[in-house]
Amino acid sequence: MWPYWQVDFGDSRSRVDEGEAAAQLLELLTDATRIRLRSDVPVGAYLSGGLDSSVTTTLVNRISADRLRTFSVTFDDPEFDESAWQNDVVARLSTDHQAIRCSYDDIARALPDVVRHAEKPILRTAPAPLFLLSRLVRDAGYKVVLTGEGADEYLGGYDIFKEAQVRRFWARNPDSRCRPLLLKRLYPYMKDLQAQPEAWRRRFFRVEAADLDSPFFSHLPRWELTAWSKRFFSEDLKHRLAGHDAWREARELLPSGYARWDVLSQAQFLEATVLLPGYILSSQGDRMAMAHSVEGRFPFLDHRVIEFASRLPPRLRMKTLNEKYLLKRAAARLVPESVAKRPKQPYRAPDARSLFDPATRRARCDYIDELLSPTRLRDAGLFDAAAVGKLVAKARNGQATGVRDNMALVGILSTQLLVHQFIDRS
Repeated sequence: MWPYWQVDFGDSRSRVDEGEAAAQLLELLTDATRIRLRSDVPVGAYLSGGLDSSVTTTLVNRISADRLRTFSVTFDDPEFDESAWQNDVVARLSTDHQAIRCSYDDIARALPDVVRHAEKPILRTAPAPLFLLSRLVRDAGYKVVLTGEGADEYLGGYDIFKEAQVRRFWARNPDSRCRPLLLKRLYPYMKDLQAQPEAWRRRFFRVEAADLDSPFFSHLPRWELTAWSKRFFSEDLKHRLAGHDAWREARELLPSGYARWDVLSQAQFLEATVLLPGYILSSQGDRMAMAHSVEGRFPFLDHRVIEFASRLPPRLRMKTLNEKYLLKRAAARLVPESVAKRPKQPYRAPDARSLFDPATRRARCDYIDELLSPTRLRDAGLFDAAAVGKLVAKARNGQATGVRDNMALVGILSTQLLVHQFIDRS
């Protein structure tokens, strides 16, 4: 089975006037937004406080004759809360705004419903607040919302794109004194990563000689990070997966000419082909919205916007390490300066802290202890009970702060929830 349409980054133009390109991008986005406002029911907008949703919200506000209704997620945990930027946009546009505030306990309580609607394992708790947000939208009497998904993938917004540029520079300039400074610029919002010593970051972002020739160069560290979870698999599961070649399956997704693309375009293609449809628009997007009969619409995923973005020179998608360069230029007069100039902070939610309270060392909900117990783990047969027990102990003590531990913990628990909901009960 193959998609009937696939984005091609190989046709990028080398000479483009930045001002004209910014104006054209804004024109395309405006029309894409206008089309997605066609509805027999009132249309609202999700507002995260980031650039993408702020642009979408502003365009809706310009086009619509009615006062716009906006909806946001906020967090008790200041590390994840973006309400300050949300409030700046609301004040500028005078929207009718409503927000839901998520605590650790809210996320823990929602997770079983989240997994039931996702119908597959998830590695982060981020879908849970969006599940709660769509319930708020439904209760407010709205059935359609516009959101900013797609901008990061096609206009160069993710830190993994910066990471690929830095790692390639590192490989070609191994003695450069800029390396420590460049590494510090990656993932500034991840406190646990920034707290690591420079030697650790060098090991994590290292580049082997063979990596430079890999078609998946940009994503090798991320996939290695995810593969770490395999150490928690049971021997039986490892045996069953022994013949599975994920690399071969991934190579089959690559279009002809992919090898000739620049590293940024290759990274964007992988994000848009794997993460966007498989997680962002599914487990975190449509499934969480439709759990409460809410439809999400995405102006940045208009095929004209995507085709325009893919033909831009790489320097206009990411200029040096300045992400979404052209979008920022196009939106300079649209959104508050605080939003336009803020560092990129992707939407995230607390993971291990939402499952265990380090102060009491107790699980926040009874089902967590039950499904992660040695008995239930052995009954399911998918995970090594002893290895999972050590991970759970770290989480109880507040020591599971790294990305690897968090992804493994949520992945194991969500899989156990699936077994309980769809296999045990059948």
